[in-house]
Amino acid sequence: MNMRLKNNNKAPNFKLASTDGNIFELNKVKKKNIILYFYPKDDTPGCTIESKDFSKLNSLINKNKSIVLGISKDSIESHLKFKKKYKLKFDLLSDEKKEVIKKYGVWGKKSFLGKEFMGIVRTTFLINSQGKIHKIWNNVRVKDHAKEVFEELKNLN
Repeated sequence: MNMRLKNNNKAPNFKLASTDGNIFELNKVKKKNIILYFYPKDDTPGCTIESKDFSKLNSLINKNKSIVLGISKDSIESHLKFKKKYKLKFDLLSDEKKEVIKKYGVWGKKSFLGKEFMGIVRTTFLINSQGKIHKIWNNVRVKDHAKEVFEELKNLN
């Protein structure tokens, strides 16, 4: 799906509203690895499992000089409810205009129950502390995904 971005590419900079009340800017994060996961929708089964799994690993991820961020096209209000409901320990970024979603090449054709539609293809980017893409997971299967990303992160440090 993702033709443009590859491993070792510089991760494209962006600014998005965050659930911490600020505007998050990728290039302002220094000396940390970033796990950026794009997911289709707040409070849907797969996205909830994925987000809770990352949340469970959050303190270990932070200990490994890294942060996790979830991105979808839901509003900040939706994100705040989602975050509170599941006590997610990291921030969610809102991309209602789909600018970053498209910049990272995760907007694409999906099919569900035989219908085709455009949507967010569940994708995770591991960005190293130099701002380069270390690894991309496309068409993520939610089960054990957070654990797999964390294992890869440990190899990075």
